[in-house]
Amino acid sequence: MKKKIRVGIVGCGAIGSYLAKTITARFQNFAVLEALTDLRPEKAAALVRKLRTKVRILNQEDLVRSCDLIIEAASAKAVGPVVRKVLHRRKRVLVMSVGGLISDPGLLKQIQASNGRVFVPSGALTGIDGLLAARMGKIKKVSLVTRKPPRAFAGVEFLEERNIHLNKLTREKLLFSGPAIRAVKAFPQNINVAAVLSLAGIGPAKTQVKIYAVPSLKRNVHRVEIEGDFGRMVTQTENVPAPGNSKTSYLAALASAAMLKKIFGTLQIGT
Repeated sequence: MKKKIRVGIVGCGAIGSYLAKTITARFQNFAVLEALTDLRPEKAAALVRKLRTKVRILNQEDLVRSCDLIIEAASAKAVGPVVRKVLHRRKRVLVMSVGGLISDPGLLKQIQASNGRVFVPSGALTGIDGLLAARMGKIKKVSLVTRKPPRAFAGVEFLEERNIHLNKLTREKLLFSGPAIRAVKAFPQNINVAAVLSLAGIGPAKTQVKIYAVPSLKRNVHRVEIEGDFGRMVTQTENVPAPGNSKTSYLAALASAAMLKKIFGTLQIGT
């Protein structure tokens, strides 16, 4: 019988909780949820009670040492420290806060030079498989236009620093226009899709992003345009917010579960 993969989760918020429940409910034949960690230990303890299974609560260092696969579901700031610990031990890590990969200048180079493995799910976007295929030729342009309800931008420091208030918004408002590298820094909890798109395509400096707040919207809408030797590709994804987290999309959680299925399984479909 194949040995089960020991999984540890860093971050016990909405996405971390979803993945913990998914592992214990759907992937019990392939993996065991070994440990959890969170900056607020009470959140980890609360999640363990909900899971109703034996899961250890460890500090980050002990979690990385004890597990085969580590899932980062904390924040962009947590990505660098977590990934470096994982790479040092030549293990595997699934990164949910993808913006942290491109906002840390030396991290991508360290990943490329390491013997560990870093997995990045497609998140709330469709068309990533097509973009990865197109990258084998030449790509001329990659652009992303994101539209979200105003409530999705609550607490964003970039907006507060510019005295931009959205609570009384009556029409569509452009909040940002520029390269993905700047978008990710300005909206670290809202625009992981820009980070995924730039990693899959022509890089964070060349991938162009526009972000709008739209008061009439109830979904998060991402429109991607790609041009290259292959031709032209346009995708539009209209996502409902993730339960318990209006800043991200439910599809992002589902995509991470699909990535786990690919990691655990033997038949892999798609680019």
